[in-house]
Amino acid sequence: LGSLIPFSEFTWNINDDFRTVPESWIPARGVVQLEGQPQPDENGHIPGWIPVEQESRQYCWHGSAVNYETKVALVMKAHSEQNLLEITTVHLMELLEQTLELVGTHINGNPYGLGNKKQPVHALVSHGVLQIQNPPSLSYSDLITWFEESQEGKIEGIVWHCTNGVLIKLHRQHVGLQWPVTNPYLTARPVCINVDLSKYNCNFEPKSSFLVLAKLNGERFDHLKDIHWDNVGNNCTEGV
Repeated sequence: LGSLIPFSEFTWNINDDFRTVPESWIPARGVVQLEGQPQPDENGHIPGWIPVEQESRQYCWHGSAVNYETKVALVMKAHSEQNLLEITTVHLMELLEQTLELVGTHINGNPYGLGNKKQPVHALVSHGVLQIQNPPSLSYSDLITWFEESQEGKIEGIVWHCTNGVLIKLHRQHVGLQWPVTNPYLTARPVCINVDLSKYNCNFEPKSSFLVLAKLNGERFDHLKDIHWDNVGNNCTEGV
């Protein structure tokens, strides 16, 4: 379409060109509005948010990584120690205006080995917190080679953070590669668990992700898949 009509002459029809969003949809900060109507950016996107309702079955796995009473979330992020991952609790206020991805037992076939069907475990990962140490050059062939042959390339995708604030995302599937892959990069990194629930005045549900990870508080593993979730889950019989 862009080759037929100069971009400067093309205009979107908001009513016909975009799908209907739920009434609860909220436009993201920075979205331009004209007479109260959110307008698409230069790529034809209107980013926004849909609230994750606490009791919604549609978002039950997202909800399992958040405790609404204490207003904290389970987050997997980079530790200050190089190459070490950390699963910890983070207050929701610290996550404002961030985009996060849910990982765990019931997400995309659980490539990271978090929990199991008997003891599901889910956590959130903020986009941009896990940095690539040796990124590929920006050529198609080098990107393919990096995704296929580099240990660091065994990931779902890359987001480039440009100096002007622009974010550019490349998913493996954008270049015809499969996801998930066997033994992704995150499973090759050591991980520590920092989930201390004693500081919260709350009765966490039995077998919740919070309670399961709290049983591992202070422990460190060579890999995520080294955690024996059945043994942990057997000890989670009551709230904290």
